[in-house]
Amino acid sequence: MPDNLKSAVIKPSLYEPVLNPTYAELAAHYGSVIIPARPQHPKDKAKVENGVLVAKRWILARLRNRVFFSLAELNAAIWELLEVLNNRPMKAVGKSRRELFTELDRPAALALTADRYEYAEWHSARVQKDYCVRADGSFYTVPCRLVGEKVDIRMTENAVEVLNRGEAVAAHARSRVPGSCIRNEEHLPPAHRAYLDWTPERIYEWGAKTGPNTERLLKLVIAGKAHPEQGYKACFGILRFGKSCGYSRLEAAAGRALRFHNHSYHAVKEILARNLDKLETAPVPAQNVLPSHENIRGGQYYSDTNGGINTE
Repeated sequence: MPDNLKSAVIKPSLYEPVLNPTYAELAAHYGSVIIPARPQHPKDKAKVENGVLVAKRWILARLRNRVFFSLAELNAAIWELLEVLNNRPMKAVGKSRRELFTELDRPAALALTADRYEYAEWHSARVQKDYCVRADGSFYTVPCRLVGEKVDIRMTENAVEVLNRGEAVAAHARSRVPGSCIRNEEHLPPAHRAYLDWTPERIYEWGAKTGPNTERLLKLVIAGKAHPEQGYKACFGILRFGKSCGYSRLEAAAGRALRFHNHSYHAVKEILARNLDKLETAPVPAQNVLPSHENIRGGQYYSDTNGGINTE
């Protein structure tokens, strides 16, 4: 029967207190039951508190004039007096505390469990749009159906478990690399699982079917990223223009983007939107003959040293 301190009770209540999950796990592991005292009712544990007070006063009264030079020496003296106190008969019951423990408590005590208790930390988090929850600086996937849901995270030394309404929905090995993402492909929807199968080589192969300019542009887009996966979406966006605008226009737009050293999805989008790709293939009309105009003078005009100006 603990008090309502935060390490034991997260939310005090007269009828249904919310226990600290780590504390509750410890009690469950050793077969103990937690029944918190009522808020603002100190008499719920009056006998326990009084027993502590009696022991404190009785021991301090006998040690008050002694001088100790180490904590170990003090603890040894307290232990000796505590044994004496526990073996003293109590007037109210006619038995000592030791006798009552032997008769009542010891027979009801359970044996310790074979396995040791494993400490676990508990956190709450909301599932992000990428099906991940963050715990201790790393990210862990959960089933995609839980996006937007609030879940509980249980972290041990080597494992991370995610629970939704008390039901375990994901389990991962704990990562010690900050910012890392531990992924279970089964948590992703089918469309995103297919995305994981993409490689730079497959993207280049698809671009080559459109033309050499498109293939080269895709290579430069991916080369400009720290990790190839960061450029996949831009490449998919560029390739999608082949269906909406035509593959010949995409190839021309890729050529113009290469010529101006603008290797991005937005560059190709702008070129196609403004029809600049057509400038790459449109023939330039030849002008071998100067047009006739009164302000245009021929070579004969300039053969005169005076420039054809009448000086008379």
